[in-house]
Amino acid sequence: MSLHLGRSTFGNPVNQGNVLTREEANTLFHEWVLNPKLKLHMQQVAHLMKCWAAEKLQADEATQWRWEIAGLLHDADWDQWPDEHCKKIIEELERRNIDPEIIRAIASHGHVHFGVIPETEMDKMLYAFDELSGLIHAYSLMRPDGYEGMDVKGVNKRLKEKSFAANVSREDIRDACERAGIELNELIAFIIPRQAQRTEK
Repeated sequence: MSLHLGRSTFGNPVNQGNVLTREEANTLFHEWVLNPKLKLHMQQVAHLMKCWAAEKLQADEATQWRWEIAGLLHDADWDQWPDEHCKKIIEELERRNIDPEIIRAIASHGHVHFGVIPETEMDKMLYAFDELSGLIHAYSLMRPDGYEGMDVKGVNKRLKEKSFAANVSREDIRDACERAGIELNELIAFIIPRQAQRTEK
């Protein structure tokens, strides 16, 4: 089964700046995503995206929300329609006339699967956070104190263990860091405290 999208242009440029309200985004999120573990993953990635926009880009609240939406909805169709991932959520957001930058970020969060190369910073950071966020959370679940006391060294050790969180692509993590121009250790150090903050909510 191929998830290749067969295109690299998404949405309509005239819709630049159009976003879902928080209520609309949350309604879509809860209607489409039923699996609690997947919900947590998507919420964690959304929080990381928002934090990156706020802290690294000094972005205003409207821009932070655009980044957060991309993270919140990037796997929205995976739960109920895995054969249509991420075609279905892209088409839904296009139908709602949402900002094409958000749609493209979602389309490019796994270029090996979807055939869309990450180009913008939003694209690249969603791709970078996705797999690594999942591995770090899996690591927290095996630690007696969860995220407390977790460090970069411990995460790197788990990354080198191919049997740990074996479904997480180490190649995607390496590739994402290269495309984003960020060192792996720097990305891990960014994720740990912010993901801990989101998980404890």
